[in-house]
Formats: sequence, C-alpha cells, structure tokens
Amino acid sequence: MPDEFAKPEEISKPDKTASPEDFLRTDAVKQFPAKGQTRTKVIALHCSGWNAKQWRSLHDVLGPDFELHTPENYGTDSRGDWPGEQPFTLADEAAGAIEIIDASADPVHLIGHSYGGALALHIALARPHKTASLAIYEPCAYHLLRQIGREGEDGFAEIMELNSFVKTRVAVGDYKAAMTSFVDYWNGADAWVTMRSDLQKLMLRWAPKAPLEFYALMEESVLLGSYSELNMPVLLLRGEHTPTPTEAIAGALAEVLPNARLVDVSGAGHMGHVTHADDVHMAIMDHLLEANQPPPLRNTA
Repeated sequence: MPDEFAKPEEISKPDKTASPEDFLRTDAVKQFPAKGQTRTKVIALHCSGWNAKQWRSLHDVLGPDFELHTPENYGTDSRGDWPGEQPFTLADEAAGAIEIIDASADPVHLIGHSYGGALALHIALARPHKTASLAIYEPCAYHLLRQIGREGEDGFAEIMELNSFVKTRVAVGDYKAAMTSFVDYWNGADAWVTMRSDLQKLMLRWAPKAPLEFYALMEESVLLGSYSELNMPVLLLRGEHTPTPTEAIAGALAEVLPNARLVDVSGAGHMGHVTHADDVHMAIMDHLLEANQPPPLRNTA
C-alpha cells in the first residue's frame, strides 16, 4: 500500500512569494522566475479519483524554469459534475487543457498518469503541432486492448469485469463497494481499508463519474496505427507490477510511437508516481530537459 495513502498529508511549503492558494490552484502552479526568463509550459493531467494535488511533488522537482498547469477533471470540486447533456467523451474532458494549449504561443509538454495518460494521448492527436513532448505513466487507453492480440484480449476482459462491477454498484448508490473494488484492483488487496479517510472521501465524491470515464476510454475511436503520426518525444513509464491491461497498452504504444522510449520502473505498480516518486519524477525531468534541447544545426557545407 503506498505511503501516500496511509500517512498524514504533508504539504510541501510553497515559495514565500506565493500564497498557499496559488500553490494548490488547479489552473497553474504559480512560480516566479527571474525577470526576463521564459518558462516552459507543462500540463500535468491527473488520474481517476484524484485532483491537481497529485502533482505537488513534481512541482518541486521541476522548479521555476517550468510553468506547471494542472487542470482538474469533471468529478472534482473545482470542475464540478458532468452536466449530462450528451454522452461523455475524452474530448469533453480535454477541453480545458486544449484551451491552455491554444492560448500558448509555444508548444506545451504533456504529462499524464493512468486516465490522465489516455487524456494526454487524445490531446496530442488533437494538437500534434502544439505538443512539445509526452510523458505518460501507464495510460489507460482501453480502446487499444481490442487491437493488440491475446494479451490485449485478456486485459480487456479483466478491465470489463471491473467496469461492470463498479457500474452496477454506482447505479444503486453503493459507492463504497464500487470504490473498494476500484482501489483494490489498482493498489492491491485491502488497499481501500488502509487508505486515509480524506482520500476515501475524495474517491466517494468521484464515484458517480467512474462509469463515464470507463465509457469514454472504451469508446475512443482511434486505431493503434494512428499514434504513429505523433512524432514528438514520448516517455512511456510502466511499473514492474502493473496489471495486465496497462502492461499491454504501454507495450503496444512503444511499438508504434516513432520517437518513444519505454521505461519499466523496478518494484513499482500502477501508482509508481507515489510509491517511487523520486525515480518517476526524475525520469520525467530528464525527459523534459532533453525534449527542450534545440535540434542540432544542419551542416550546409
């Protein structure tokens, strides 16, 4: 069970020039570089059931050279509930991040974990020339499972079983049973009962959104081969002990993305950005620094 879920919350102190509200705001993590310094924009997309606070440790690693935006998803207090006027899609979820990208003069780096990783892939396809790079940890791009052979079929059956149980329990208002199953699947047996009470409340708040996310991820109408059009640098992170669905998805994406590097995080599971935060965040930092390097000059002689 990740320590993040079991221990009292320890919030890193923000820079003295920023208020706590600025430090944890959901549109951007405020930082103040030296006058005239240009910051590199980064958008970090959180996983299911969490919020922008997922990225506070990454904020400390990135430092003042990066402008970190952390838009929250539907099902959080800041974004509110999905209004329900049409079937829910990843395009609906992505609208806030795309607005940030469209307002930026320069390409933006995308980071995502789990559901946020699948969302980052969707955004990169929608704005390929405005996406500087991708760093995604176990993207839950479930629509690919039906396209990648036996391992994908096994993973699809596994995730559909979870989806069916969660959807059924949510439909009758048994959010606790739904979230117990969901949390234990991704974190191991008895993870729910040892989770901090404040995080349990956060998951219960999100529970009605869960079936919508499963639906949107399953119904994303993108062929695996379409990702070969994404030429930006891509860091694919995968835990050593990841469940079958996300193991298969990361492996398949690594084969088709033309500029991808697949890194297996030793000893980690699906929540490796928590349990192995130093390894994951430093890998992301190295990726961003490398992706930010200007291309070598061509020899015109």
